[in-house]
Amino acid sequence: MNELIREIRQEISLRRNLALEYSGPELDRELLELIESITFEKAGSRSLNPLEIKTVVDATFNQMRRLDVIEPFIHDREVTEIMINGPDKIFIEKNGVIHKTDVRFESRERLEDIIQVIVGKVNRSVNEAEPIVDARLEDGSRVNVVLPPIALNGPIVTIRKFPEKPMTIEDLIRYESITQEAAEFLDKLVKSKYNIFICGGTGSGKTSFLNALSSLIPHNERIVTIEDSAELQLLSIENLVRLETRNANTEGKGEIKMKSLIKTSLRMRPERIIVGEVRGEEALDMLQAMNTGHDGSMSTGHANSTRDMLSRLETMVLMAAPLPLDAIRKQIASALDIMIFLSRLRDHTRRTMEISEVLGYKNGVIELNPLFVFEYEGEAPDGRVIGQLKRTGNCMVNQWKAQIRGITL
Repeated sequence: MNELIREIRQEISLRRNLALEYSGPELDRELLELIESITFEKAGSRSLNPLEIKTVVDATFNQMRRLDVIEPFIHDREVTEIMINGPDKIFIEKNGVIHKTDVRFESRERLEDIIQVIVGKVNRSVNEAEPIVDARLEDGSRVNVVLPPIALNGPIVTIRKFPEKPMTIEDLIRYESITQEAAEFLDKLVKSKYNIFICGGTGSGKTSFLNALSSLIPHNERIVTIEDSAELQLLSIENLVRLETRNANTEGKGEIKMKSLIKTSLRMRPERIIVGEVRGEEALDMLQAMNTGHDGSMSTGHANSTRDMLSRLETMVLMAAPLPLDAIRKQIASALDIMIFLSRLRDHTRRTMEISEVLGYKNGVIELNPLFVFEYEGEAPDGRVIGQLKRTGNCMVNQWKAQIRGITL
């Protein structure tokens, strides 16, 4: 079948002028008709059945106008991650479990062509001189690319897919990530404009959770989102400004870092600033934004626990300025109101493990007040973890933000 696809592509190249007079959807339609016509011409001599003909047509079209062999995985809603380890090893995550597929690119050069198509659509570049890049697909899926010589086993592409409809609080309840009680509490926190920071490990659902919380923001507010690669889907916000970082060009110029975007956003009259993820020195600017009247701001970060996240924030701030630790911790304690820790458990479910209030800084330590904590209750015969997020009994101490907005916690 691969040989037939190559023949069809060669035939199309001979008739190229018929298709390339068009662009966009017109080109797609013209090219698809041409592929179908040539396939039917060749199907008789090869005794292809209708299903095989459709497979050849789809594969040829995907090679020429889409993402080749991974295109079916892009459209499979059950696939959440696509991992390409060189041209001949492609893995997918489906329903939380990683599988090796039996598909492969016809050559390393073909995979490299697909990579250039992906990064080119978001005005980014990747090559041997700059072998690492983050990009996104048209549907918002996040793409990470690493090329040789950094990647030893060929071009590496990791695609994190996101649902067509952004996650909502109702979805989190349905998936048992949070309880109804916790959801109602978070709804009040968001409307009261508490600053919220979401942390967790890779694949724990931080971006999805941030999307869900963002859907609770009143629709009449002006929101600015800042991301390395735009992933957030705030469909309910009309007055929305979306900012995205930019890599340097081949001459090493033109780079725009998240730090610069946070500073710029302060001049846009935002009521809230949402930073997709902090990884470095931009943490200082994010904390300062939260401390300068932009209540209700949110962000995320990688960490193994709430305490680890606080330590990581200290390190990130030190990357920006050599401040005394006491000053950094006071800044963190003053800026953040609520810390939410997420985790992906061994049964592949994503759960909220802790919701804590940041009380303040005292005796050299940032004090936390756990409000909800996940309680492990056992394991079902099918391996599913049994447990849920439960209220600790601790009362919320800092209630003034809710009180001035007439909300009772």
